[in-house]
Amino acid sequence: MHLRRFVLVVGVATLLAGGGQVIAHATPADQLRRDTEALHALGVSGVQARMIAPDGRHTVATSGTADRTTGRPVPSDGYFRLASTAKAFVATTVLQLTAEGRVSLDDTVDRWLPAVVRGNGNDGSRITVRHLLQHTSGLHDDLPGYTTPQEYYAQRYDVYTPEQLVARAMAHRPDFAPGTGWGYSNTGYVLLGMIIDQVTGRPAHQEIEHRILRPLGLDQTTWAGTSPTLPTPHARAYQLFGPDAEVDVTEQIPVDPDILSFVTTTRDVNLFLRALFTGRLLPAEQLAQMRQTVPVSEDLQRLWPGGRYGLGLVERPLSCGGSYWGHEGGDGGYITHNGVTADGTRSVVVSMSEALGDSPEHIQAQENAASTLVDHALCGEQ
Repeated sequence: MHLRRFVLVVGVATLLAGGGQVIAHATPADQLRRDTEALHALGVSGVQARMIAPDGRHTVATSGTADRTTGRPVPSDGYFRLASTAKAFVATTVLQLTAEGRVSLDDTVDRWLPAVVRGNGNDGSRITVRHLLQHTSGLHDDLPGYTTPQEYYAQRYDVYTPEQLVARAMAHRPDFAPGTGWGYSNTGYVLLGMIIDQVTGRPAHQEIEHRILRPLGLDQTTWAGTSPTLPTPHARAYQLFGPDAEVDVTEQIPVDPDILSFVTTTRDVNLFLRALFTGRLLPAEQLAQMRQTVPVSEDLQRLWPGGRYGLGLVERPLSCGGSYWGHEGGDGGYITHNGVTADGTRSVVVSMSEALGDSPEHIQAQENAASTLVDHALCGEQ
């Protein structure tokens, strides 16, 4: 989910047609290239995509430019912000802790964070770890975000503590009673980061590094803290605020530095998803828990047709039958879609360095075209 354009996502009213058909007799590389070009044709400045076949072969395609001023090409191994794709990493860390008997999915928020979720009808004694992981807590989301160029320039270096972010949600009544509905809540994952800290004595980003990044050798995924910049190489990131309001939004500090300040590459996200679904990160019992899903809300159904949410992962149907798993992310102009088949043998990640956030229709068109790329990559002959 894209924090910076969530206000428009909720207002999407028109479901545009999906992004094209598989080209007859096209090779997987040809199809991937066409799909990246289709995203660029929508107005997305730069696109890089990488898919990995069952035999481990990588296929990479790029389109557009990494810098609208210089025209330099998009790097095939460029860094981008992990953003909400980090929710899958957080959920994996929490489930590892449950496998170790250190935390239970049925633990309440109050068990680990007494009196943090309080006021205006919010009650941490009724919200469980599972509710937070699955977005069924009912907590109202009120994280800071910009919707105009002026707000971007004013807010881009602001730094918030987790406690400050949770306090913003506590100023609102819950959207529904815990366990009775579904509503995407970034605040819930802020709380999960705080719980990881309480359980382990270390910040969530350190636990993710210790438990996931180092064991898998994901050395292209790093925590940037409160740095507003990215490692080299990377494409510049842009946000479209209106027909004549395209802004370079590359330089900024993520809203929740503990979880959202990871930068990564298409290689590393592919390798993470494949490791997760081939059982390298979680025991079978915990992976099965992760894959127990509930329907998402009506507004998210417009973006994720047929989508269901597990614990830190979205399940979506494939046109060739079956389903795939992943978690898109977007912040600071970088929009990421990804997916892995249930057996972990096919995966794909596409990173776009522009958010078409000026209208619900443009948001939907970008979502559709990126989802089509993922579907083609996971369904095509490889």
